[in-house]
Amino acid sequence: MPAKNINIGEGELEIMKVIWKANEPIGSAAIGAEVEAKGWKRTTIATFLARLVEKGALNAERHGKAWYYTPKLTEKEYKRSQLKNIVKNVFGGSARDMVASLFEEKELSDEDIRELKTIFDKED
Repeated sequence: MPAKNINIGEGELEIMKVIWKANEPIGSAAIGAEVEAKGWKRTTIATFLARLVEKGALNAERHGKAWYYTPKLTEKEYKRSQLKNIVKNVFGGSARDMVASLFEEKELSDEDIRELKTIFDKED
């Protein structure tokens, strides 16, 4: 499936994380319970959900009086598109520069480096 380049705001991303984690259609009440600690009102959650549907990131289906949501955009697709944007816009298209920057800033653990080596060895 081709990656979808959908711009998702910070609050919308928190909603998407809940929906991705659910792995099944999830109602707005359950979504609200998951993000309760954020102190968002139901109207705020409803606005985020409506925006995500409008952007094409979610499907919404009504069951009785409740709305249930499923992702149209997978977490993997989202991460891939965001990473491509970072490489393109921040590192001038160079994945090598991005990885070098992470390494220089000590953002990569020894385990991360081993994992990257494994990934790159598989590509050869």
